Amino acid sequence: MVQRLVDRDALANYLGQKLNVEQYRDYCPNGLQVEGRAEIGSIVSGVTASLALIEAALDLKADAILVHHGYFWRGEDPRVVGIRQKRLTQLLSNRINLFAYHLPLDMHAELGNNAQLANLLGLSNHGRFAENNIGWLGRAAGADLATVGDLAARIAQVLGRTPLLIGDPAQRLDVIAWCTGAAQNMLEDAISAGAGVYISGEISEPTVHLARESGVAYLAAGHHATERYGVQALGTHLAEHFGLEHCFVDIDNPV
Repeated sequence: MVQRLVDRDALANYLGQKLNVEQYRDYCPNGLQVEGRAEIGSIVSGVTASLALIEAALDLKADAILVHHGYFWRGEDPRVVGIRQKRLTQLLSNRINLFAYHLPLDMHAELGNNAQLANLLGLSNHGRFAENNIGWLGRAAGADLATVGDLAARIAQVLGRTPLLIGDPAQRLDVIAWCTGAAQNMLEDAISAGAGVYISGEISEPTVHLARESGVAYLAAGHHATERYGVQALGTHLAEHFGLEHCFVDIDNPV
């Protein structure tokens, strides 16, 4: 593949349309969050725009960084001090663009986190649930996934992280619900949607009781671990569509 340079604003417009950004009311701005050089030939993707990811992008001489978790979250301290100052200084002084997509990347039917997780685990999708239809519903596509324990083992194998299982490993699989990241508050929605098991990234103390008392098994597979794949798929898509160089950098995060 011959590398070519793409206009920054053209790339931002393409991403906005591809991910239907204007459709969502999000907790942060989606799109170009920090403006860098006007032409882009190489992109580094990662889950979160941490200082470690920025430094990796500098080492790789990237023109842009593409992430799921960017900056400027609703309700956070807006001052440019401390770690925020360090991150922004590195981006601005090196003219690196930062693109970030939160809910649009969770929900995209092909490139999104939920879609990619389903592909990796071998789950078919037949419906959505919860606000904005962000949660997905489906079933195990193969006969080798028969029980909740089988599903937990598949998650551990594919994601490289043993999930926390609340429930009976011997429970037979029927309707499976999933939503990546910090979606533990959607367990009640999954129950109402008829799920027998729910997969998410995180779990909180009240969620344990709700899972036990409802009989719906809960698999907490890791916030970072469940959200590594949408941004990789999006970066690969951009590389193929525009002829850009793309490298996914996985900054380890045990949460």
